[in-house]
Amino acid sequence: MFAPGPLKAFAIYRLILQSQNSFATYRPVAEATLFGVCLWGQRRRIVKNSFGVAALAVVTGTLALASAAHAQWTVTNLHPSGPTGSQAQASGGGQQAGYIVQGVGVNRAAVWSGTAGSFVNLHPAGALNSVAWGAGNGQQVGWTLLDGRGRASLWTGTAQSWVDLSPAGAATSTAYHASGGQQVGYAQFSSSTPSIAVLWTGSAASFVNLTPPMTGSARAYGTDGVQQVGFWTPQFSNRACLWSGTAASHVNLDPGLNTISTARAVHAGQQVGDVNIGGVPRASLWTGTAESWVNLDPAGSTRSQAYGVLNGQQVGSATVNGLERASLWTGTAASWVDLSTFLPAGFGRSTATGITSDGVNTIISGYGLNTVTNRVEALLWTRPNGPSCDSIDFNNDGSSFDPQDINAFLSVFSEGPCIPQGATCNDIDFNNDGSVFDPCDIESFLLLFSEGPCTLCG
Repeated sequence: MFAPGPLKAFAIYRLILQSQNSFATYRPVAEATLFGVCLWGQRRRIVKNSFGVAALAVVTGTLALASAAHAQWTVTNLHPSGPTGSQAQASGGGQQAGYIVQGVGVNRAAVWSGTAGSFVNLHPAGALNSVAWGAGNGQQVGWTLLDGRGRASLWTGTAQSWVDLSPAGAATSTAYHASGGQQVGYAQFSSSTPSIAVLWTGSAASFVNLTPPMTGSARAYGTDGVQQVGFWTPQFSNRACLWSGTAASHVNLDPGLNTISTARAVHAGQQVGDVNIGGVPRASLWTGTAESWVNLDPAGSTRSQAYGVLNGQQVGSATVNGLERASLWTGTAASWVDLSTFLPAGFGRSTATGITSDGVNTIISGYGLNTVTNRVEALLWTRPNGPSCDSIDFNNDGSSFDPQDINAFLSVFSEGPCIPQGATCNDIDFNNDGSVFDPCDIESFLLLFSEGPCTLCG
C-alpha cells in the first residue's frame, strides 16, 4: 500500500489535475502510473502494482510524444570537399575536433564549428601527421608527429596557434581532452618505461603527473576543468579511475569484476567509459565511486562504449543486430536512444564521440560510414535544449521502471521518508527547474516513467 504521505500527495495532485486543463493531456499517464502501471516501448506490459493486483494500461499519446521528442534530432554532415575521410572525435564549446584523411595513413587535425564549410585544417607546418582528439572552451588538443616524435598538442583554432605540450625528455605524448583551461593525456619517456597520466594547463612546463604510486602505466582521457578520468594499471590490467588534479586524489572506479575498465569522460560529477565483462566492453556510468557503477549496455547489444557526458546525458556506441550504432543514454540501459536512426539513407555503422551545448542546442559529434561514397564522414547531431530530468530510479536501488520508485518519489514529495527504509532518494526537483514541491515535478516523473519525453510541465 502507499504510505499516508504519498496518499496525501496523490490526493493533492488529483485536485491539481482536475483544476488545471493544461495537465489533462497526461492524466491517463499519471493516474495509471501512480498505481504501478507503465507503458514500455511499443509493448503492453503488466506490472504488479503496489496493491498486489496486476493491471494493464494502454496509455494513448505517449508513443507519439516520445517519437516527436526524438525526431527533434537533426544531422549535419561535416565532411569537407576533398579528403578521403573525416571523423569528429569530440565536441566542446560549440566546436568539433577531429581529423581529415588525405591518403593512407595521412591524417590532418581539424576543427569545425557546426558545418562542413567551417572546417579549419590545424596541421602544423613541418609535421608529418596530426590528429585532434578533444575540444573545449575554444581549445583543441591532440597529437602531432614532428621530427620523428609524437607530441601532445594544443591549438586555439588555427594551425599557427599550435603549442607543443610534450614534457621535456618525453619520447612520445598525446593530449586527449581539454576543458576549463586544463588538458589531459599521457607521456612516455622511453619505449621501455610505462606511460604516465598527465595534466597540463596550457604549456609543456605546466605538466602534472597524475599517476598513482605502484602503477604500471596510466593515461588520462577526459577532464571537465575540475576532475580528470582515465585508467591506471595497479597490477596487470587497466582500472578506471578519477582524479582531482593530483596523483594523491586518485579514486579507483573499477567495479571489482576482475576485468578491464576505462573512464573516458567526466562532467559535473558523472564519469563514463567502459567495463570489460567476459572479454566484451560495456558502456558504463559512475558518479564518483566504484560502487556507483551503472551498466549502460542496452538490451540486445553485443558490445558498447561511452565516450562523452553532459548534464546527465551520455553518448557512445552500441552494436545491435551486428551494426555499430551511435548512442545516447540518460543514466540507464533502458534509456538508450539509437542515434543512427536519424542518419540519411546510405549510412552504415556510426559512433557518437562527444556531447556539448551552445546554450541553445545539445550537440553530439561523431562519425559514420557512408556506403554511398564508401568513406567514413564526420557527423553532427543537433537538438534544441530542453529540460534535464533525473533518473526514474528515484531510490537508487538499481532498478528502473519499478513501482517502488513511484512510492519513494511521492513519499519524499510529501515530506515523508525515502522508500525502502535505508535507501538514498534523489531530491524532488525531478525536472531540475529549481522549483521544489512543484506539481510539475510529479508530471515530469510520471511521464518519463511511462517512457515519454522529459518536460518541464507536461
